[in-house]
Amino acid sequence: MSKEEQLHANFKVLLAYFNELIPLDAQEQKLVISLFKPRLYRKRQYLLQEGDICTQFYFVVRGCLRMYKIDDKGTTHVLQFATENYWINDLGSFHDMKPTDLAIDALEDSVVLQISRDDLIALYLQAPKFDRIFRVLLENSFVRLQNRLLQNISSTAEDRYQSFLELYPHLLNRLSQVQIAAYLGITPEFLSRLRNKRSKTFRQ
Repeated sequence: MSKEEQLHANFKVLLAYFNELIPLDAQEQKLVISLFKPRLYRKRQYLLQEGDICTQFYFVVRGCLRMYKIDDKGTTHVLQFATENYWINDLGSFHDMKPTDLAIDALEDSVVLQISRDDLIALYLQAPKFDRIFRVLLENSFVRLQNRLLQNISSTAEDRYQSFLELYPHLLNRLSQVQIAAYLGITPEFLSRLRNKRSKTFRQ
């Protein structure tokens, strides 16, 4: 596949995503193609580092990204994974243009379509439909975050793991045990015990 064909295929994924939410006309589709920029991030490459300002909103075409925080003890806490057709960014840093406490990196070679804060504002002004689209995206993101927060303070580790399996079955074979444990807030060793326990239960 040529570079031009690959670029067309990448934008086809994003346009299909938008069209499923609210159908776009030809001019709106041209705006998307002109304002979003394709980018390849290699495995372990940073999209955002702690202390930087998050200037981009990322849509994952292919690959797997994670957003996380490393605390003072060196423990990694994963806030979000993003695979195909998912969005990721530090909204607080992006909105207020302040340094982030988080990092985003690639767990696999990943292709994204990214849009800067200024270009996103331009998109809102030129095509108000996108203001509604991104409001829906942010509302959905807030609901997921709220549900996860409630789960973390009211559920057992086993319940959180079960919920992860139900919500993200496509990630199970793409993430290491270390990454899943960092998302669940448990140690890899404890996750291993949970898996062994489930395996024994299913064999009985």
